[in-house]
Amino acid sequence: MFYKHSILCKTCQAIDGTGCLCYNERMNYGFFRVAAASPKTVVADCSANADAIIASVREAHAKGASLVVFPELCVTGYTCSDLFFQRTLLSSAIFETERIASECASLPLVFAVGLPFAFDGALYNCAALIFRGTILALVPKTFIPNHGEFYERRYFASGKTLPPHACARFSEQSPCVPFGTDILLCDEHHEDVAIAAEICEDVWAALSPSTRHALSGATVIANLSASNEVVGKKHYRRLLVQSHSAKTMSAYVYADCGRGESTQDAVFAGHNLIAENGVLLAESALFSGEMIVADVDVERIAAERCRTTTCAQCAEYEAGGAFVPHDACSATDSTRNSSVSCTHAAMHSTRSSYRKIYIDICSYEHASVYKNLARTIAAHPFVPSDEKELDERCHDILLMQAEGLAQRLSHIGAQKAVIGLSGGLDSTLALLATCRAFDRCALPRSNIFSVTMPCFGTTDRTYNNAGTLAHETGATLLEIPIAEAVRIHFRDISHDETVHDVTYENAQARERTQVLMDIANKENALVVGTGDLSELALGWCTYNGDHMSMYGVNSSIPKTLVRHVVSFCARTAERETLAAVLNDILATPVSPELLPPRTGKIAQKTEDIVGPYDLHDFYLYYLLRFGFSPEKILFLADATDLPFSHEEKITWLRVFYKRFFSQQFKRSCMPDGAKVGTISLSPRSDWRMPSDASAAAWLKAIETLS
Repeated sequence: MFYKHSILCKTCQAIDGTGCLCYNERMNYGFFRVAAASPKTVVADCSANADAIIASVREAHAKGASLVVFPELCVTGYTCSDLFFQRTLLSSAIFETERIASECASLPLVFAVGLPFAFDGALYNCAALIFRGTILALVPKTFIPNHGEFYERRYFASGKTLPPHACARFSEQSPCVPFGTDILLCDEHHEDVAIAAEICEDVWAALSPSTRHALSGATVIANLSASNEVVGKKHYRRLLVQSHSAKTMSAYVYADCGRGESTQDAVFAGHNLIAENGVLLAESALFSGEMIVADVDVERIAAERCRTTTCAQCAEYEAGGAFVPHDACSATDSTRNSSVSCTHAAMHSTRSSYRKIYIDICSYEHASVYKNLARTIAAHPFVPSDEKELDERCHDILLMQAEGLAQRLSHIGAQKAVIGLSGGLDSTLALLATCRAFDRCALPRSNIFSVTMPCFGTTDRTYNNAGTLAHETGATLLEIPIAEAVRIHFRDISHDETVHDVTYENAQARERTQVLMDIANKENALVVGTGDLSELALGWCTYNGDHMSMYGVNSSIPKTLVRHVVSFCARTAERETLAAVLNDILATPVSPELLPPRTGKIAQKTEDIVGPYDLHDFYLYYLLRFGFSPEKILFLADATDLPFSHEEKITWLRVFYKRFFSQQFKRSCMPDGAKVGTISLSPRSDWRMPSDASAAAWLKAIETLS
């Protein structure tokens, strides 16, 4: 069943569900601003409470919110007890809720307020969903607590007792509105915006209504709550909201009642929370009365659900386990004058049972206050901002690298390993991980052959650091200069050594790989690859050169994170001499060292050629993790403190897409390497892409950016 409250799009003139062409302007690249408020309550004084709610709605509008959620029974106060049986209180709640709607009619935002509502001889604890002066729907509480300090069953019936698709007349003067737990408020232009509500205990229950809401399409869940405060409860409440938002892959807006509620038997702290897919975006301090605001990314939520196939499987289970034939999974919604079809028939079966109310939630009137995001966009999405969490992640990464390599060594019966040690970051991390793998296998570190192969571009700094690192870790150092072998190869292929082109560079990389492979054959050893995720994404590796190994321990670790893992090893090193060489390696410019040095210093800096890894890793994360468009990725990059101009970001974004698409052939045959981070480019696990795919559509989108 569908309900429509449409407003003409002021820019593209879209109406009646024909589609709005102004997505990014109206939706701010999928960001939807929400708020949770805890105005001070006066128990049983609905007029005073209504005044406070109206003031909070206006405040939320001033902050650019499109949705504001209020606490459970906020119109009357949660702690009214037997006063809920008084008709005077119930009538006042109805009257004041209508006044709230009327006085906020000019404000283009949805808000949810809590009140008791009598229907067919029973009293329900409800959320009234209001927009532009209209009470659109009533959502009753499903699970009624009757334990500890809660005794709500004395007053309220469960929403489960309502007949399917029930409707109720809010007052004698108002029309019937949908009444039940099967209601979604949807934006008429953007399907990713769908709001559902549940009340307090519903989220604490094992079978939360919001789980079904999410399976039926809700991306934003509003919880009107009255959760009293006891010592330690805030931690559990925070964990509950975060984990539930993660499990339902939704944005969760939790509004808690606070000051003014009766303290006869409990205190209420107004602990408001906003979480998105497991991440806490905003939280109020206890007893602060603070309104919290955050921008939730509904496009990100939708992308996460699409790639997590169990979401549709859960919808099938909820629908009774029966699939509808694909032909039957198409229906016409006459109120929207558009065809509705579903890829997953089971998902359609579940969603079709919900009543959807279509309104113009994402209003242009917010444009002036919606320029800056009300959330933090991390400049380095692979790197935790919390130092303790970062150290823990670095420790775990090393552990997983070591375990993956240890298993491979054990499986093939190898007791030795070979690593090309350049004195750079990647080979350093590979050696550190290999040392840990050998420790786990109870093998001597002397069985690790660290091979340094100086050639035309090698500097004294990296040469010395490679030797020192091998000594400090206990690995066996082999020095094999390759300049003469490469010169012989140049003569064989008639290449002029003074021409420093790609042949000049790649001949060195392939010679080094040949040396490593042949030593491995000689010693019955395994060649450990050193290339990282960022290099694989950009194709910054020589095909059948450093591109190839027998096991790539760094293959799912981006360059920005490699640096932090090595830094962690330096901080936790047992010897100052090991820490010193690691710190000097960290301070060395990233370079393949294939061109001759200038005055003894590195002449070839990778980031001068392919661009800054800070930007490329940022682009890579949002491309692979959520499939965002170039426009949105640039928008997010501009919202960070990355030290690059808007124009520089566009320049390197173009480079990123060109290289990412053109270099897929190298990833299609990359060596094994365990996934240890959130993203991998292995063709056997996370990323399957045809090597001949065109980047034209993405590059065309970038050309429109300014």
